[in-house]
Amino acid sequence: MTQTDKLVTDMTRADFVMRFGGVFEHSPWVAEAAYDAGLDPSANDVSGLQAVMVHAMRQGTSAAQLALVNAHPDLAGKLARAGRLTAESTSEQASAGLDHLTDAERATFEALNDAYKVKFGFPFIMAVKGRSKAEILSAFEARIANSPDVEFQTALSEIEKIATLRLAELMA
Repeated sequence: MTQTDKLVTDMTRADFVMRFGGVFEHSPWVAEAAYDAGLDPSANDVSGLQAVMVHAMRQGTSAAQLALVNAHPDLAGKLARAGRLTAESTSEQASAGLDHLTDAERATFEALNDAYKVKFGFPFIMAVKGRSKAEILSAFEARIANSPDVEFQTALSEIEKIATLRLAELMA
């Protein structure tokens, strides 16, 4: 956090939600719940704030967690091609080269996205920042064999990783 920024613990609820409401994709309820739970001085650094926000997310109802998972876009999907991702998702997918796919790679991603959603009922989620296309495809192919319960928990764990990366950028 730069010296001109307020400490997280000095923010109003509105300022906190405005600044951190997008950390969990289209789910400001996580920031609201984290703030409402109370912020101690540990929340003034990335790891402390990440712990508070992850706890709030994990305390959400099953329906809220499912909505959070479903708020994530397909990797290299139609929203990305239409330029309709959040700035954070656009940057994350681009860092993995998902904005420059061959026709064959795009077809592979589309087929895996579709098969995954048919099996699990939600999109494949992976913290892709800094990962290669090969790593992502390998994870996709391995995880499609998981049970729905295991994969839902894996999706939440990947969302935690994404949140940590986003918080680190916001608080740099």
